[in-house]
Amino acid sequence: MGKHMAHIVWDWNGTLLHDTEVVVEATNASFVELGLPPITLERYRELYCVPVPLFYERLLGRLPSDDEWQVMDDAFHRHYHARAQSAALAAGARELLADWQAAGLTQSLCSLAAHDRLLPLVRTYGIDQHFIRVDGRTEGIHLGKAEQMVRHIAALDGLSPDRVVVIGDALDDATAAAHAGAHAVLYTGGSHSRSSLAAAGVPVVDSLEEATELAQQLVGGAR
Repeated sequence: MGKHMAHIVWDWNGTLLHDTEVVVEATNASFVELGLPPITLERYRELYCVPVPLFYERLLGRLPSDDEWQVMDDAFHRHYHARAQSAALAAGARELLADWQAAGLTQSLCSLAAHDRLLPLVRTYGIDQHFIRVDGRTEGIHLGKAEQMVRHIAALDGLSPDRVVVIGDALDDATAAAHAGAHAVLYTGGSHSRSSLAAAGVPVVDSLEEATELAQQLVGGAR
């Protein structure tokens, strides 16, 4: 590969996997258990942030206790996994992944989703062959997105971080990219509103096609 060819690191939830509505449904189902009022998709996108306990602080007006957080987290994941099969790939994602690979370019997947659930799901959608590496959260290893991104890029066989473009739907994707010395493009189809994403100071796009077009421009080559 030429030194100016971009490598894309894709985020999963809210980016390649269009599951934001499922996330909100699971959030509201867990809220019923907790005696909290439901939240709209728009409100979710305005308030969502990581680490997730801070999202709950925005909702509750205070940080949840450790015991409350455990109940919230368990309830959310139980409801999310019960609904996850209704989620689909983002519009055009399958074709974009295939086209990027067919052009001789590389891509990988880095997510905070549990690795033992992520990998089978990627295979279920039939897109695993497009990635040179897939990394999810490993049980017992508690890393933030920034630390995980550094490890992920370091494992890409000598690939320089300045050739890497992280495409994600959340502010922490941009933070993780900067922490690893990579570029970032943020996509409005996921967990954050456009106005929230704009605060990151990186390009913000409304489609994954736009994101892939920008990826090569950011690295400095011509696709």
